[in-house]
Parts: sequence; structure tokens; C-alpha cells
Amino acid sequence: MSNEQMDLRIEKIEALKSQGISVYPERFSTNYELYEASLLDDGISGVRVAGRIVGIRNFSKLTFITISNIDGGLQLLLKKEEVGEAVFNEFQKVIDIGDFIGVEGLMYTTKSNEKTLRIHYYVFLGKAFRTLPEKWHGLTSIETRYRQRYLDLIMTKETQSRLLTRTKMVRAIRRFFEEQHFLEVETPVLQHTSSGALAKPFKTFHHSLDTELNLRIAPETYLKRLIIGGFTKVFEFAKCFRNEGISPQHLQEFTMVEGYAAYWNYEDTMKLMRKMLLFVLEQTFNTTVITIQGQSIDFSLDWTIVSFRDLILRDVGIDIDLYPDVKDLLQEMKKRNIDINHMDIESLGRGNLIDLLYKKVSRPQMIHPTFLIQHPIDLSPLARANDHNPALTDRFQLVVNGSEIINAYSELVDPLEQRKRLEAQAFLKSNGDLEAMEMDEDYLTAMEYGMPPISGFGFGIERLLMVLTESDTIKDCVLFPLTKKNENH
Repeated sequence: MSNEQMDLRIEKIEALKSQGISVYPERFSTNYELYEASLLDDGISGVRVAGRIVGIRNFSKLTFITISNIDGGLQLLLKKEEVGEAVFNEFQKVIDIGDFIGVEGLMYTTKSNEKTLRIHYYVFLGKAFRTLPEKWHGLTSIETRYRQRYLDLIMTKETQSRLLTRTKMVRAIRRFFEEQHFLEVETPVLQHTSSGALAKPFKTFHHSLDTELNLRIAPETYLKRLIIGGFTKVFEFAKCFRNEGISPQHLQEFTMVEGYAAYWNYEDTMKLMRKMLLFVLEQTFNTTVITIQGQSIDFSLDWTIVSFRDLILRDVGIDIDLYPDVKDLLQEMKKRNIDINHMDIESLGRGNLIDLLYKKVSRPQMIHPTFLIQHPIDLSPLARANDHNPALTDRFQLVVNGSEIINAYSELVDPLEQRKRLEAQAFLKSNGDLEAMEMDEDYLTAMEYGMPPISGFGFGIERLLMVLTESDTIKDCVLFPLTKKNENH
């Protein structure tokens, strides 16, 4: 915007000050939210509301004003004959779109059937020095929408709606777990090792302790320490950090809900997750039917259950059980011209290779809610081996619209087996697999004090919101996504 426009608005502030008007008042007492006032019957007086002005339409003897906030908006009417000429003219001179006002007045409905508050008096509550983006063109720059999310929230109904949905969803999830007698806990973000997931960490340095630390990639091993310590059902809303590539499906900083129940297996957790998702849909959208890719999907119907092996066999004809060696599997994929576009494919372990194959050939086609089970053990270093086939794990993922939205296991509680698997992961890491898991002696020590049978689950808030609102990119599902530093500031 031009400096002249800003200077003009600053002059208006000075004009108000010269009249003895408080330009930064400390408060304004309201008796209705904007969305509540818009539902009131005509004739109710003494209605007090406040908001940001997002529209002004001037006529010779009256002015229509629209004020809004995240929950909704309300039309106001300022009439010269009702408030007096001086007040009416003052409004025209010093108030701009973007400013905040508080008003008191009487509710009525206009001829065009719009609920409106007739202003008896108004109070200036704050000046916008910068002009808002032009209403009809709005914010067309994606970069601006992420970098200046506050403007996106003022101007874009879709953004307001989606991010309000996020808040409702978080509230519903928390309520669900509390009603299921899970205790909410908090675990450390700064950790000595990166365990609990296959991902590359962000590193930082603690000067007083003179040691390098990682930002956590998952809260898993600390939540399991709590089960060792006597908790039986825990969950956490955990900020996690993964130093991975940028894509429409991934955030480097995201919110994960993770939880564990002692004495359960993964089948108990499958029932819990279905129950949770139905509860969240009802609480957030007032329905269990969501439209995805033009299809109405009713989550209250039965969900498909399919094994990892059957899925890949069905989609590309490769039986992964016939290729226990990673080199042989890679050879078979090349023979069938399956290119998974990974720069360092030769250094991958078998688990990560199978995972990339599944993500390339199967996952994009999975639209309806599907429980994917029986993952290869190489893919799940912390999951319990299946009793009948030790090459598989007791694990499931819930996939909807080509996205993994929940991941859950019967947990590995045998410290000797856990040590073997972490040693195998450490070997992969030393051979160049950057996403392999680190050795975690402290967690192994905790395990050696004894663990009961456990089942655990984890899911990302942003990923779940992305799927349920059919967002094009996960950045739309977080209030302030990370953007490149703006060098112009």
C-alpha cells in the first residue's frame, strides 16, 4: 500500500486524539456475539456488539456497515436522523474499513431480509493503518495467504470455516479420550535420541548441558515409559518435528495425537479408533457422511480390512513374501518398470522400500475407509511380531482418500527383541538410510524393568482435517504454516 494512505489514516487518529477521544480504549462491554445478534428477533433493543469493519456503503442520509469476526458478521445501520448530523459526519471523516467499533442499538430486518442493528451510538475501538485486501479480489497470492494468515482469516470464508473446524475437532478428540478414561499427559520435545518413528530429526544445541539434542519426531517412547511407570491409558496432543521434504501431504511441524492402553492389542485399538472417528464426525460436522472426490462416504458403514501383502499383490502382482531380500525385491520392481522416484533407492532397507512401493501403487486408490494390516516387520521397529508369522507385525493403518490418517500397533514389550531391531535400524542408518531409527539405550533400560501388553495409536490433526475437508494441501490445515523467510522485511 502507499505511504500516503497510511499517513492519511494516521492523521485520522491524530484528529480523534485532538477531540479527546481515546484511540486505544481498554475495553468495550458486549452482551451478544455477532452470530448470536444475527439470530435475534426484531425490536430487541440494548444490543451491544463489537467487531472489525469489513464493509461500508455510504448514502446521503444513511450508512450500512458490516462488522465481522471469526464466528460471523452483522450488518449495522447508521442513520443521520437517529444519531445526529455531527456523529454521522464524524463517522464518514475518521472511520475506515479495517477499523474496530463497538455499537449499541435495536435489531430489525431490512426490506432485503437482512438482520441489521440500527445504531443508537458507536464507540471507536481501534484503527487499521493498513488497508485490507480488496474485497472482491481478496487474497489471490497463496504465499501471502500463508505468510499473513491473519489477512486470510479476515478475508477468506473457506479458511475461517476450515480452521474453526480444526478447533472443534481437537475439542471433540479430547472429550472422546477423556470419556474413555484416558489421561492426558505431556512429554519432552527436546530429546537425546530420535525414536518412535522413521524420520529425519531437526537438531539443536543445549549450551548449558553442552550437548546436541533433537526435536522429537514422536512422543512414543516417553508415553511407553509412563505405562512402565503405572499409567494404564494415556494420550497426548504432541507437537512433533520431522526434517523431511516439502509436499502437499507433509508438514515439518505438526500436531500428533498419540496414546497407549495397557493390556490391549491392536484389534481393541481398531474398535476404539472407529468409535473415535464416528464421534468426531458427529461432533464436528453433525453427520457421519462426508463427500470425498464427489462420492458420499458414510463412515458408519463397515470399513474394509486388507493385508499389506494382499494389497500389493492385487495392485501390481508382486508377492512381497517371495522377496525376503531387498535386492531381489528391487530387481523385481525394475523388471516390472515400477519407478518410485527415490534418489537413494539402493541404500533403503526392505521395509522402507516396500512402504514406498505401496505409496506409489496402492495408497492413491484407497478412497473409502480401509484398515491396512499385517505390515512387514522391517517397516515397524517398535511393533509386536505376529504370533503365527513373526515376519509380520500386529499393526494397522487407517487409510482414507489416499492418506494414512491413523497408525496403530500391538506394541513390542520384549526388551531383547527390541534391542535386536534397534541394532538392525542403527546398521541401516550407518549405511545411509537417513530415516532409520537410532539406538535408544535409555528406553531399552526402561523396558528392562518390565512392560505389560500394550496397544498404541497415533494420528496427525492436520492430516485428519485435510482428508475430512478435502483440502488440496496440508498447509491449509494449520493456522500458521512455515514459510520461507521474507527478505523484504
